[in-house]
Amino acid sequence: MGKDKLRKFAEVATFENVIQLDAGKEYKGKWAEKQFGNTNPVVLELACGKGEYTVNLARLFPEKNFIGIDFKGNRIWRGAKTALEDGIKNVAFLRIQIETILEHFGENEIDEIWITFPDPQPQDSREKKRLTGPKFLDRYKIIMKPEGMMNLKTDNDGFYAYTLEQIDLQNLKKYKETTDLYHSDLVDHVLSIKTYYEKKYLADDKNINYVKWSFEKR
Repeated sequence: MGKDKLRKFAEVATFENVIQLDAGKEYKGKWAEKQFGNTNPVVLELACGKGEYTVNLARLFPEKNFIGIDFKGNRIWRGAKTALEDGIKNVAFLRIQIETILEHFGENEIDEIWITFPDPQPQDSREKKRLTGPKFLDRYKIIMKPEGMMNLKTDNDGFYAYTLEQIDLQNLKKYKETTDLYHSDLVDHVLSIKTYYEKKYLADDKNINYVKWSFEKR
């Protein structure tokens, strides 16, 4: 591991807005109260990377709590440091494997989930790693409030089609969907948030897919 990664790992361990591994289990069912000191809605971003979407959502919605989840501490470092430097109190980061999400969040605890530009895991052998696969959806359903919303933004057309297929297989209700977000009428101040990678895709004139759904049956 390079010196810069080691430095970030050491620094992120001192950040008050970062919870790592098993320490997050103590917050299960009480994230709003224990981490943020309030009873506001809790929103997750899964595989948040550098946390750009998490931090910018927190700026837009100070009345909500946001938690970015990723396993790579050197990536989380960027978003966590920005939040600390800018005094954004309604954002935190949790360093865990997403497969363990049920160990860290209680039933009906989460109001909304964002998945932005995840690894599409295109190989058939890695389908179980796809964040919108059936086993992951089953986990999200447990921690989501009944009226909770799911959001996916992706540049990968195959992953988007796979996600729509999973939504349809479970007969779930869709609210918004498009294969070309920035040439649609769906764009607003929330969906206009762009990560580093999204900006690269757009520079190459790549279409961006978006779907919003819930676990309510159609």
